[in-house]
Amino acid sequence: MEDILRSIYQERASHPNTVGVVVVEKRQKAIAATDTFDVILLIIVKENEDPVFVKHYSYDDKKAAMHIVTEKQINDWLLIGNNKKIFDWLYNGKIVFDRNERIANLKHELREFPFFGRKIKMGIEFAKLIRRYSDGRVLFDNFNYLDAYNHVVHSLHHLARLAVIENGFHPEVTVWHQVKQIEPEIYKLYEELICSEESIEKRLELLFLASEFLIHKRTKVGSQHLLEVMESKEHWSFNELMAHPELAPYSVDLGILVEYLIEKKILDVVKVETKGQGIFHRYYRAAEKLS
Repeated sequence: MEDILRSIYQERASHPNTVGVVVVEKRQKAIAATDTFDVILLIIVKENEDPVFVKHYSYDDKKAAMHIVTEKQINDWLLIGNNKKIFDWLYNGKIVFDRNERIANLKHELREFPFFGRKIKMGIEFAKLIRRYSDGRVLFDNFNYLDAYNHVVHSLHHLARLAVIENGFHPEVTVWHQVKQIEPEIYKLYEELICSEESIEKRLELLFLASEFLIHKRTKVGSQHLLEVMESKEHWSFNELMAHPELAPYSVDLGILVEYLIEKKILDVVKVETKGQGIFHRYYRAAEKLS
């Protein structure tokens, strides 16, 4: 297989813009990782007009997909975690070209999972968790039980991912298999939501109570990254927070996270007078160190 595909990737490998080439062959038990293709050619480049370019090939009775992806896009996927397949490709793929060992170093970093990277990922997952939990709670209070159920399932998924990251592992596609081993308490909660014979209203009611405790327990690790960023200034406008490069991955969930941390007295609101009488600018600062 590799001999047939070599002509495709060798031309790319000779280009100075190419960082590395990884070949990922389909494994029967992980067929979703290659989107049913027999082989994936992952070609990582320094820069490209499109951050992701995909081309499909046929050979014999098989099919292959070539993904040309920029280093920046790879790093974004690894940070935000919204492309689970990339972890499988880097973990299980075979490096066939590696300029200055950059792909080997990336794989090593993935296995080691440095604590700084974990803090950012925990912050992002915690913000998503608060968003889903809060929206689900509002829907539940307005008797929209099926919509609330959907949000709660997602919130539990973010809680599960947060627990896996906190324990020093990358969340995989089979995150519930990981959580069952690492945090059985969260797994049991998910099982209760999905399998219980109680009414959907009763299931949600019990789950909101249990989730509140589990979220509170992880507020320290979930907010650590944001609080460390905020230490560099006395107070911040929300726009300054949004513009900070380390907080950009929080995206639309940053606002709900800030409001949650104010409610929990982890952040303070600082009011600064405007020219308009009785109108104040709203700034934010850390209330105190989390114990």
